[in-house]
Amino acid sequence: MTGGPGQGKGTGTGTDDETAAAGTAVAATAAKTAEAAQEQDHAGGVRRRFQAVTEGTARPEGGGRAAAGDAPAPARQWPILGVAGAVALGLVLIAADTVRAGTVLIGAALLAGALMRWALPSVGMLAVRSRFTDVITYGLLGLVILLLALMAQPHPVLDIPFLEDVVRFSVR
Repeated sequence: MTGGPGQGKGTGTGTDDETAAAGTAVAATAAKTAEAAQEQDHAGGVRRRFQAVTEGTARPEGGGRAAAGDAPAPARQWPILGVAGAVALGLVLIAADTVRAGTVLIGAALLAGALMRWALPSVGMLAVRSRFTDVITYGLLGLVILLLALMAQPHPVLDIPFLEDVVRFSVR
């Protein structure tokens, strides 16, 4: 093959006609597969559960817009912006040497994210996985961070007596 870079088969830089032909071929294959599945279904056979051609990825449950479609992007994504803003403020507090207040804020933000993911029907980009997995993940991370912040030395706000025994018998 002669020619410059980007020319020839297999380079991924075909013309618009080649791209349209490839798209038509994929659509024709998908249509034939769908027709075959319908014929098999009418004949009493087992129907395929999944599509033959993947056309995209599914949005997580509740991953739609949190506001109307004509609203600006920040308004549509207010749940994730609220959680991220609170986490950012917590990191600023930690940088300002108020570690306990910053980590409590981060833990509370994650717990608020879990609560929003559980209670609201649509939370935008706060929805990453299934609703159950998101609630468990955000909730456990938030709870652990919050408990660690309250038990941090010096002068812990939360004292769990058996932890000293566990540390004494395992580390000392």
